[in-house]
Parts: sequence; C-alpha cells; structure tokens
Amino acid sequence: MSYFTTVSRSYIDVDVTKGIDTEQFLEATEGVVKLFDLLGSAAFSVVQNDMNGNIKKIRERFLSNPTANNTLENLMVTESPEKKRVATEGLLWLSRGLGFTAQALRRSLDDPNEELVTSFTKAYENTLRKHHSIVIRPLFGFAMKACPYRKDFYEKLHVSSEESLATMNEWLVALEKIIESNNNFFTEHPAYIKGM
Repeated sequence: MSYFTTVSRSYIDVDVTKGIDTEQFLEATEGVVKLFDLLGSAAFSVVQNDMNGNIKKIRERFLSNPTANNTLENLMVTESPEKKRVATEGLLWLSRGLGFTAQALRRSLDDPNEELVTSFTKAYENTLRKHHSIVIRPLFGFAMKACPYRKDFYEKLHVSSEESLATMNEWLVALEKIIESNNNFFTEHPAYIKGM
C-alpha cells in the first residue's frame, strides 16, 4: 500500500465543484507535510513548519465561520475587506510551497533517472527562490542537499509497481489542478494578495 493511499484525504477526494473545499483541502495538505518526514532529514523541518503555520492560519479563519469560508475562494472573498488578510497570505504561501512540492515530485515521477536532490533543487529555483530573501535561500539550499536517493524515498513511499506509480500520478495531477486553480484566483484578484 503506497503512501498516497494511506493519507487521511487525497487531493483526488477534495471537492472542487463549487470552489476548493477548505476543510478537505487542509486535510489533504496535512498529508503533504507528513510526506516530508519520509525525506528523512531534519533539514526539511523549515518547510514543514512553514506549511503547518500556513495551514493553521487558514484553519483558524475557516473555523471562525465555516459556512462563509467553506471554499478557499469564499475564504479569500470574505477576508478581502480586512486590512490584515492573514488566511489569504497563508494560502498564498502554502500554494507556493505546494507548487514547489508538486514540481519536485513531477520531475521525479517523469524522470526516474533524476535524483531527488536535482528534482527538489530545480523545483525550488522555479518556484520559491524568487520569493525568498538571501537569508532564507541558504536554509532551503541546505534542505535540498539533504534529499535522500530517489530509490530510497520511493521505497519509503511504497511506490514501486505500475499501480502505485499510477496512484501517485493521480494524486499529483489532482494537486497540480488545485494549485493552478489557486494561482488563477490570485491572478484574477490581485488586490487580495497586494503587498504579500
């Protein structure tokens, strides 16, 4: 049984019919945070702490009014008139972090000969690096160098058969669609993320 079938909620199961279901998205994203445990290095704690902090910001906003904040889009709309848009900023950074993770996993899945250090480094350069200060970049650079061998990581994920690779790909495609939807919403509503 692969890691992607053991998470409490897969991105495949996040309802996106009327927007991205906030509670389901958070539950699926907690599975990504745990994925970093399988990389086997404390260096990734900076990534996990960042993601957990952003999940907390979004969850607090959601719990303040679950009906009004039932989708990520509604959450941003209801928060938009406020001066401090803590949950929206958390979602922006969480989406960036998920984009980094998705790109790294996509590179690894598409090229079985590429080691994780390359997959994660290239993904970082394409996603998060431009948003990080010169103080933060070395921390992430250190984390990238701490990646295990691809073979060892996939063993920990229990992804080795065609079936488990297909399951991982389905999970990843669903995540990529959610990231794309979030990014499109940010683009359509630049005022929501102004100054972030």
